Amino acid sequence: MERECVRNIVENISRVYSTDRPTVRWLAAAFMAGGHVLLEDYPGTGKTTLAKALALSFGAGFKRIQFTPDLLPTDILGVSIFNQREHTFQFREGPIFCHILLADEINRASPRTQSALLEAMAEGQVTVEGERRPLPDAFFVVATQNPVEFHGTYPLPEAQLDRFAMRFSLGYVSAETEMAILAGQQKEHPLDRLTACATIEEAKTLRQSAASIPVAEEIRRYIIDLTRASRSAPGVSMGASIRASLALMRIAQALALLDGESFVTPELVQEIAVPVLAHRLVLNRETRFGGQTAESVVRQLLKTVPVPA
Repeated sequence: MERECVRNIVENISRVYSTDRPTVRWLAAAFMAGGHVLLEDYPGTGKTTLAKALALSFGAGFKRIQFTPDLLPTDILGVSIFNQREHTFQFREGPIFCHILLADEINRASPRTQSALLEAMAEGQVTVEGERRPLPDAFFVVATQNPVEFHGTYPLPEAQLDRFAMRFSLGYVSAETEMAILAGQQKEHPLDRLTACATIEEAKTLRQSAASIPVAEEIRRYIIDLTRASRSAPGVSMGASIRASLALMRIAQALALLDGESFVTPELVQEIAVPVLAHRLVLNRETRFGGQTAESVVRQLLKTVPVPA
């Protein structure tokens, strides 16, 4: 039943967002795993459309924040306003109080504003004026950033990057797919026709079902071997964290649910190793100048770390 539900969600999103890459599959898996996603790609590749399609598929509350250098933490979290009639302060919720939040061009905001998301992404709550306020169930952040435009931007610190379960790019589609997009949007946007195929309550059930997928001891050891190998890999000054190991396991469980598998396989771990681990690695200067990337380091680890039989 859960497998059919999540496949319906993937198919629903695919009606709006067509791609030759496993983008929709990975986004759905991250959502079911309770992780957050950082989309790093050029403008106009469909990042906002993808996030909106996910929200519409669940009938979920969706908010979009355009990050700018003058954005303040209160613009995200909310602020208390004095009610002159009642002579009391009333808290007005910020846009973060939603199910699915699109943090657009997150690296354009100051580090102070970026840090307003840290507690929300890690604990599903925010602390405003000393009071803890829980966020809605199944809270999920999709953040975007432009990988080639650095003027007026603030690179995300390692602590914040580590809060994202996955980072991947959407990429440009094939000519045939682009032709289909033009034909499909000639009169209206496909989002206007998209309807919900699941509910937030079902999303919570899917998260519980994904977490219950068995993970053998050998697979857990394989995940640990990958992350520990990243910490001692040549040219790496900071490797993957324990949070990375948890993300690898949980997203692999979600993929197993999506594929109808009764347990996690090494192939599922390998599929998501690069988008889960690469953005958490910090390479030293010599390695970067030598032309290597964090993605190439992870791919090399997949070749050298023994795979369980």
